[in-house]
Amino acid sequence: MPSTRLFPHERWTPQLNSLTERYQKASPYPHIVLDSFLEEAVAKEAMNEFPKPRETSWIQYKHFNENKLGKSKWQEFPPLLGRLADELNSPEFLGFLSKLTGISGLLADPLLEGGGLHQSETNGFLNIHADFTMSHYYPWRRRINLILYLNEGWKEEWNGSLELWDKNMKRCEEKVLPILNRALIFNTDQRSHHGFPDRLKCPPDVTRKSLALYYYTPLESHHVKVRSTNYHARPGETLKIPLIWLDKMAIHFYSLLKIRFGLSDDFASRILGFFNRKK
Repeated sequence: MPSTRLFPHERWTPQLNSLTERYQKASPYPHIVLDSFLEEAVAKEAMNEFPKPRETSWIQYKHFNENKLGKSKWQEFPPLLGRLADELNSPEFLGFLSKLTGISGLLADPLLEGGGLHQSETNGFLNIHADFTMSHYYPWRRRINLILYLNEGWKEEWNGSLELWDKNMKRCEEKVLPILNRALIFNTDQRSHHGFPDRLKCPPDVTRKSLALYYYTPLESHHVKVRSTNYHARPGETLKIPLIWLDKMAIHFYSLLKIRFGLSDDFASRILGFFNRKK
């Protein structure tokens, strides 16, 4: 087990030129899938210490457009996962990421807003969406997502592959199976549609686990329009459109409250958790 750095810069840095070319040419938007992202021992330890749904407190992302758990408080992460989040937000890794994506001046979010540990149980899902475009707490524009999957033996028939859709929501161009030690890095803007909308069919003792980190750049202008997470129905899901829209408007209203009053997602989580227990 490495005693210092957890990300193997010595393995990935020499490949940056070819990786950058792959990233920029990818469709439906710039992205890359990196298998064996970490050393195998590091990835397995991160998976093994990942807290179970009932072992700690989680943010309840449970509404019409998604059903998952999240944890963004670094101080509550298990030791290795905490170190890993720190390292993937370090200046050295930000430099690697800037070279990979071609976006200079990337910033790490100290609050892990919307990111951190994510976990979905049986019947979990996340409708296709484009992410919120700016931080609710800093004058920053959201630019890059990094998702590291921590699921050994995940089967395709359990669903859970992240679908990447074209900008017009006409077709899915790629599906990324969430297997252990696979990282997906992609540009995020109002047209980078993604999600895993089919309900998970994994066994009750299995969950879909990931570490998600989001990166930003300073706002170029204060006149940039703030966009909340924008959910979409897939072709053929016409009956879902009104409910997706209503739920999306509720999320937008909540986003405005976050900006105005500095609310945290824990506040909404307690409300959603209350109603979830009442069901």
